[in-house]
Amino acid sequence: RPHCFSLLLCVFVVCLVWFFFFNWFFSFPSIFIYGHTSSGKTYVMQTLLNTLQLPHVFVNCVEYFTSRLLLEEILMQLQSCCSEREQTSHVHCDTFNDFVRLFKQAVVSRELEDQTLYIVLDRAEQLREMEANILPAFLRLQELTDRNVTVVLLSEIVWELFRPSIGCFEPFTLYFPDYSIGHLQKILSQNHPPEYSADFYAAYINILLGVFYMVCRDLKELQHLAALNFSKYCEPVVRGEANERDTRKLWKNIEPHLKKAMHTVYLREISSSQWESLQRDDGEPGQLKGLSAHTHVELPYYSKFLLIAAYLASYNPVRTDKRFFLKHHGKIRKTNFMKKHEKTSNHLLGPKPFPLDRLLAILYSIVDNRVAPTANIFSQITSLVTLQLLSMVGHNDQLDGPRYKCTVSLDFIRAIAR
Repeated sequence: RPHCFSLLLCVFVVCLVWFFFFNWFFSFPSIFIYGHTSSGKTYVMQTLLNTLQLPHVFVNCVEYFTSRLLLEEILMQLQSCCSEREQTSHVHCDTFNDFVRLFKQAVVSRELEDQTLYIVLDRAEQLREMEANILPAFLRLQELTDRNVTVVLLSEIVWELFRPSIGCFEPFTLYFPDYSIGHLQKILSQNHPPEYSADFYAAYINILLGVFYMVCRDLKELQHLAALNFSKYCEPVVRGEANERDTRKLWKNIEPHLKKAMHTVYLREISSSQWESLQRDDGEPGQLKGLSAHTHVELPYYSKFLLIAAYLASYNPVRTDKRFFLKHHGKIRKTNFMKKHEKTSNHLLGPKPFPLDRLLAILYSIVDNRVAPTANIFSQITSLVTLQLLSMVGHNDQLDGPRYKCTVSLDFIRAIAR
């Protein structure tokens, strides 16, 4: 055992020396940084590069959504980084071979010979939608150009969903964890208005996180919700009905408005001014307020019937189709009609998958005129899946037909049915 330990120690020292010797001339070729949205990846990377004054190129892959736009933007920023001129000429780059050639020509200054050039690709998951050679080439950019360059990929998904099948160089991965509730409390409390005390605003943030933390941990969304509902939290204090320490009265005043905001979290379907007018106006009792923007979506004629048929197929048992959708179904005894497990509300159990032929059978029974199973009907089903109003379940290699689930709520179906 002592000999084995000594041998392992020697191997570790040799590997460590080789690593530092290698990085003395070239840095690591690629770094993959991932984490949930609003976890500080972009901000930390920009602050680090700007504070240390490191030569870098920062590109958002959503803004430059094609390979040509992406490569040309990198070269244009590289020109401004390497030259003292503020104005840079437009660069034409059609392929990655042209990019490598132009990249070598751009990185010729003496300042960049002793430093590492960083190419940061934000929202790097968009690279998977480009040509198959783009991602492996960026991972091997140091090898292809023979320059001291490091490519940093910022993404919200894990590396296993990125890994190409061929030509892949494994990057150094770094994970940014989510903010804890204590960190969110400190960050959100820093934005307190000057007319109110810091303790008063911290108590409001504590109430807000107690409601939304389990369903939303996006810092930007929480900042939006905090700014949107703070005026309603202050109403008892402004009217003189309570002071800043009457947390019970303040909570009773803000509770119904936070419940309304739960319906629209992440959606941003109305502006702040519209939300304030909606809170001031009680409206009609039957008016749908604060619901999803899907209730106002416009669909083709048969898509509405398809969605209603999908909802009926998801929430009604199969054995009830004969009774509900056939005119001459015969007599059915009501006592034994519902089984024991069917007495529980299906809205509590969630939607159940159904096959395509059952969806079409219900469609034919609820539409007044005759509907032919044309390609138009099947394309509308595909459009509903694309809009995420229906979801396809199961695998693509199954022998049976496709199976679907209806993902919309009862309020949405009622609005469509009207």
